[in-house]
Amino acid sequence: MPIVYNKNIDEHTVLAIWKITETEEDLLAGLQLKQHELDIISSLNNGKRLLHWLSTRLLLRTMLNTKEYIDCQFDEDGKPYLVNFDYHISLSHSYDYAAVMMSKTSAVGVDIELIKHKIKSIKHKFLSDIELAQKQIGDNTEGLYVAWCAKEAIYKWHGKKGLEFKQHIHIKPFKLKAEGCLNAIVELPTGTRALTVNYFKTDDGYMLGYVVSN
Repeated sequence: MPIVYNKNIDEHTVLAIWKITETEEDLLAGLQLKQHELDIISSLNNGKRLLHWLSTRLLLRTMLNTKEYIDCQFDEDGKPYLVNFDYHISLSHSYDYAAVMMSKTSAVGVDIELIKHKIKSIKHKFLSDIELAQKQIGDNTEGLYVAWCAKEAIYKWHGKKGLEFKQHIHIKPFKLKAEGCLNAIVELPTGTRALTVNYFKTDDGYMLGYVVSN
């Protein structure tokens, strides 16, 4: 299993990315699955959706370094959690990659996306006019993906339905780099939070953003 990126964000938090080169059979061979998971697999049919589901589970197993059964489920808001391991987790996948972030102490969120020009056609759906006026976002494809990944990572970090990208998550001006960070203001039901999101672009054209915070 080719883990192409593995980073200790802090002493309690790890982020890993895996390039999917295996077949469905290869991935299945490394997993312990129960009937409810086999039912999910059968509903996904073949193709990328199935490979993504399998690869995130196998990456979880590798990061936890365990032979025990890993029960990964989703709560009513769609946030993943581990039933039998005490970790906060976040999962993401895009085309040939799967990403998993986990922390013993803090909520986490990660998002990975293949960079495509078509994001320009939907930029007004997830960015405010103030954000679009920022020169590093505006009509810049990579800047748009930094903003998208940041907002998606924050949404996953929060883990509750009702958080709107355009209305509730505000990206502050930042300097666009191949790897960097930005600040965001998030309007939550419990009050306003300031968060720092880290991001980086891969050599083969993917953008990844992640956040970790209590």
